[in-house]
Amino acid sequence: METSTPSGTARERLDALGYALPGVGVDAAYVNHRQVGSSVYVSGQLPYKDGALLGQGIVGRDVEVEAARDLARHAVLNCLAVAAEAVGGLDRVRIVQMLVFVASTPEFGEQSRVANAASDLLFEVLGENGRHARTAIGVAGLPRNSPVEIQMVCTTVS
Repeated sequence: METSTPSGTARERLDALGYALPGVGVDAAYVNHRQVGSSVYVSGQLPYKDGALLGQGIVGRDVEVEAARDLARHAVLNCLAVAAEAVGGLDRVRIVQMLVFVASTPEFGEQSRVANAASDLLFEVLGENGRHARTAIGVAGLPRNSPVEIQMVCTTVS
């Protein structure tokens, strides 16, 4: 990860990387985020793009590490979309903590490498506001057989 803060607005940096924030969908069973005080808790997000899950399977068996890293980037984009909606814009988002769940074989030990792709993207887009505490966890399975799910906690930048 680079050490200097990128220049421009978060939206400009996102565009320069070739990404766009997706629309935020609604689910009848739960909310996409919950604000408690100054903290915004973003529900777990899967790597959906345009309504389609971008991959399925277990990392280390069905899914290669590089593909899982790309899926982590898409999942974190979905988290950013929810966070930006919650706090009133992408430039107002500060990430506090990110939890990355990687559906992986028991012997797979590179969950942090998968999670690094999401962490790097957050820093590239948000600069210092994208630095965060993080946990990367290997799990036996995830909803809809997704290889990656990301949950985060953020706050609003004044």
